[in-house]
Amino acid sequence: MTTPVVSWPIVAAPLVLRPPTADDLEQVLRWRNRPEVTRWLLRTTVDPDAFRSAWLAGVDDPHDHAVVADLDGVIVGTGSLEVVDAMGQTDGAAWRRAEGSLGYLIDPAYAGRGYATTIARSLLDVAFTTLGLHRVTAGCFADNTASWRVMEKAGMRREQHGVRDSWHAELGWIDGYTYAVLADEWPPPSS
Repeated sequence: MTTPVVSWPIVAAPLVLRPPTADDLEQVLRWRNRPEVTRWLLRTTVDPDAFRSAWLAGVDDPHDHAVVADLDGVIVGTGSLEVVDAMGQTDGAAWRRAEGSLGYLIDPAYAGRGYATTIARSLLDVAFTTLGLHRVTAGCFADNTASWRVMEKAGMRREQHGVRDSWHAELGWIDGYTYAVLADEWPPPSS
């Protein structure tokens, strides 16, 4: 089975989505570990060297579609689409590399402008139209209203509400959400 190749960059006006460079990651690191960013992340802080190494190593991985969102030379966000195996019986292989896991992050200085939704929609489009995935999922803490609104605006549906299934260092055990969308539901109807 041949792995489809994504043609980067992708213009998602006004953003350009493309694989990161070392210079891009320096921009991201200026805001990545700030408390208003880490409040709703599972990895609350990252070591800069490990962060750079992981992101740059992913550039050559055909199943790791990590991008930066470039707005006229300023990196205002990041996005990720990791291709994984779906759940499936061992008879057959349709489930192999059939699912994606979506993520996004925005510089707080650029929050509230729709950039996270643009990143999410663009990566969902890559997932279904280029990579031919069956399904894409994403998750968040239930109290992270901005994140689940992005998922809904991007055309995903809430599939799971986990009651106190997520540990938050400040808040303790809190609820979590899982969202998903299927290939045959993409693109969502225009609103």
